[in-house]
Amino acid sequence: MLPWSGELAGRIERRTLVSERLRGNPLGDPHERPVLVQVPPGYADSDRRYPVVYVIQGFTGHVGMWDNRTAFRRPFPELADAVFAAGQAPPAILVYVDAWTSLGGSQYLDSPGTGDYHSYLCDEVVPWVDAEYRTLAARDHRAISGKSSGGYGAMVTAMLRPEVFGALATHAGDALFELSYQPFFPRIARTLRDEYGGSYPAFLADVRTRPFGTKDGDGELIEMYAYAAAYSAEPDGTVLLPFDDLGRIVPEVWRRWLAMDPVLMAAQEAGAEALRSMRAVWIDAGDRDEFYLDLGATAFRRAVAAAGVPDERVRFELFDAGHGAIEYRYAPAVAWLAERIAG
Repeated sequence: MLPWSGELAGRIERRTLVSERLRGNPLGDPHERPVLVQVPPGYADSDRRYPVVYVIQGFTGHVGMWDNRTAFRRPFPELADAVFAAGQAPPAILVYVDAWTSLGGSQYLDSPGTGDYHSYLCDEVVPWVDAEYRTLAARDHRAISGKSSGGYGAMVTAMLRPEVFGALATHAGDALFELSYQPFFPRIARTLRDEYGGSYPAFLADVRTRPFGTKDGDGELIEMYAYAAAYSAEPDGTVLLPFDDLGRIVPEVWRRWLAMDPVLMAAQEAGAEALRSMRAVWIDAGDRDEFYLDLGATAFRRAVAAAGVPDERVRFELFDAGHGAIEYRYAPAVAWLAERIAG
């Protein structure tokens, strides 16, 4: 297992998509976005058409990170390639989508606080891939997969746009917001008070003048603000926080967050109907997840069952791990999805 490179039986093409939906976005982030397309072994040697799995990342994720290598481990693109090369699953095209923002993430939603990343994915990336590659261009042959905020994106995108995606995999996806988000509110309120006079604008102005992470609290503060920009921005782009200066819930804003909780979305008729249409739903999380997303995964599994999705279409597992370094879970999920969207 070499630490600096790995050969692929297939190949990865590095492309750029010019997005009209992201042009002029509120944060001034690039509207020309990298897209990585991984074609399976044998793609160039036939006229075969393939199912597609769209792979999205967690908070602060961007497509350049798929090249990252750590000692004694292989990055996910190599793990997925090995699955297809060994014939362990029907071959599929993998599409790595970039939805990074200068706040660190978008939650794959359309928001006046960040931009139209949900529409970018569904209405621009998917048609572009179908036009550029030999895909099975129908929702029953498309899946979406992600971890953490990417797992959140997989859940909500499948529920919001079931005509686009017919299967999903969520690895420790954000869910059950009262456990995964709310416990951080008092701590963030305290940090804002002690370091920035209670002002998020003061934090944002400060953090942009220095290397990120050089002060305690940088990660939590930017992450929570990015969530607020995705879930509770006003039409003019004003970002509303779901808690006050004491960390207490602001009910009218918190309701907007809860409306986007996958567990509660699945309990609504539109979400339940979308889930019933899925050909496959993979749900997993580490049983020591630091953000209690194992509990969120369990709650979403129950919501999927309550929606009426047959057990044979669902794979659920809690495994021995925390939140990080679970990339080894992605390839088995992709293989399982590929089997169900191939035909």
